[in-house]
Formats: sequence, structure tokens, C-alpha cells
Amino acid sequence: MRLYPLIRPFAFALDPERAHRATIAAVRRSPKRMPPVYPDSLRSTVAGLDFPSPVGLAAGFDKDAEVPEHMLGLGFGFVEVGTVTPRPQEGNPNPRMFRLVEDAAVINRLGFNNEGQPAAYQRLLECSRIRGVIGVNIGANKDSEDRIADYAAGVRAMSPVARYLTINISSPNTPGLRQLQDEGALRALLAAVSEARERHGPPIFLKVAPDLGEGEPDQIVRAAIQHKIDGIVVANTTVSRPPLKSKHRDEQGGLSGAPLRALALKALRDFRSASGGQIPLIGVGGISNADDAWERIRAGASLVQLYTAMVYEGPGIARRIAAALAERLKREGLANIADAVGTAA
Repeated sequence: MRLYPLIRPFAFALDPERAHRATIAAVRRSPKRMPPVYPDSLRSTVAGLDFPSPVGLAAGFDKDAEVPEHMLGLGFGFVEVGTVTPRPQEGNPNPRMFRLVEDAAVINRLGFNNEGQPAAYQRLLECSRIRGVIGVNIGANKDSEDRIADYAAGVRAMSPVARYLTINISSPNTPGLRQLQDEGALRALLAAVSEARERHGPPIFLKVAPDLGEGEPDQIVRAAIQHKIDGIVVANTTVSRPPLKSKHRDEQGGLSGAPLRALALKALRDFRSASGGQIPLIGVGGISNADDAWERIRAGASLVQLYTAMVYEGPGIARRIAAALAERLKREGLANIADAVGTAA
């Protein structure tokens, strides 16, 4: 029996941010479980890392690395914690998170609220390395005089405890941050990141926005390949507003969830076209079921991530999608999930 439909009304009676904190606290109190054993057909190697399932938890849920092992035990094939910044910061004023229930969506303008990289480092230091892949999403402080230096510092600080790092320059809630996606600034950033990474350090991914202009995916892919970035995460929340039903539809911030699906899929296809498969892609944004995940994989994603769908469907969503993907591979006569990547690109 699925318990989450019974719990959800109580969670939704709370302010979204309070409900999130209560969820993290409840998960922390629960026992850690070993991750489920998935069929070999779901196993793949991306950027030199072995993933037992392609279904991961996106950054934003576990900002301070409080429960990554718990989430692996709930069925996610990998977990990305963060965004963490060099120094702690409170983020933007409240209210800053809104459920759009009628749209199965969320708008947030949190602003990289987190306890800082040292706190996350200490927690990750205590994590078992046998439970799975835990990545770290790093960002820059809002008041930083040199944001590029913040990213380089983040790479140096978090590499010892991360299986991979994600350079997040795509949040719309830190003023000016997305300007680092512009070609000149991006090349300067990636050069600094490349210089900061250790020779045998973890793979580095780059997380981009879905709100890009014509030609920008080509520019980003060229810069990423030139600086030996190991993968691109497509995409973060959107500042655009497709038709929405909720009374919160006009709130400022990044929109995630079901309404982001079409835009994130288009962005993924654009990056696949720009890269020609030369660099792994991680699809995120509006994924809420196995059909969404399968479509993203066939469009070129080696891995997928979700978060907002878990708010509406509960943590069991990772297992359900993984199981359905395994069945889909059988029906399609494919031996491994990697065989489906880019087949519709």
C-alpha cells in the first residue's frame, strides 16, 4: 500500500518550506537502508561512474547533505546534494516557496539558502561509500566579489567528499548568476574550474538553464568540451510562465514541475543536437513518470533527475520509475538502458 497519499494532505497543510524541513527531519530520524538491487539492464557507466539506476534525485531537496544515504535507500540511483556555497547564507526573504497544486508545480526563489560548504563537507565525510553515488552541487555566494573564485574554491573544497560535482550557474534566484552562461564569462569560469580540479578528482558537470537563446547551446557545448567538463545537466527551473492555473502563477522565481516538461525536453534536444553525443547529458525538469524519463533518455539523456514530482507523488516514485524502465527495456528488446540513449535524437 502506498502511504504517501494519506500523508500528503497533512504535509500540504503546512507552508511549503516548513513542510520541507519537517520532511528532512523525519527522514533523518528513519533508519538508513541499503539501496534496492536493480536489474543489470538499468546499470550504466557515465563519466567513469557506475550508476545502478538512471533515476536520480536533483539538487534542492537535500541542500545541506543531511540525508543523502537515506534517499539512496529509498530507491534513487544517485543523489545530488546542494546547492552549497563557500559561506553560509540565509537566502531570500520569506515567503519564497509556493506550491502550484493545480499545475503539479512549484515556484521557488530561495536563493541558495544553505549552511555553507564546511557543514556539508563534515556530513559527507561520514557517509558510507558503499551505498551509492552522491554528487555535490556548488554555487557562489550572493554577495561574493568574485563568483568565479567561489566556484573554483568550491571545487577544491568539496572534491574529497563528492563522487561528482555540478557547477550550478543556472539558478534564476541569485541576481546576475545566469550571466555566467554567456560565452566569455563561461570560458573564464570553466578555465578556473579546470585549474582548480585535481588530476584524479571527481567528474565535473555543468548545470544550465532552459531559458537559452538561439545558438547558446552550441556555445556552451563547445566551451564544456574544450575545458573537459564531463557532463551537462539540462535543465534548471524556468523564469518563463507557460499557462498555469494556480493563484501563485505570478510569483517571481524559478518554476519547476510538470509545466517545465516541454521546455526542458526541447532544451535537452538542443544540447544533444549541439553535442552530437560527444558529452553525456543529464535530463531534469518536469519528469514525473516512466514515460517522461524514457522520452528524455531517448532524446539523449544518459541519466535523469527529479525533485518536484516527489513532492506530489512521494519518495517511492524513484523505485516505480526504475521498475517501469526495466520493463520498457524488455518490451523494446534492449539489453541495457545505455542502448536507448539518443535513439530518438
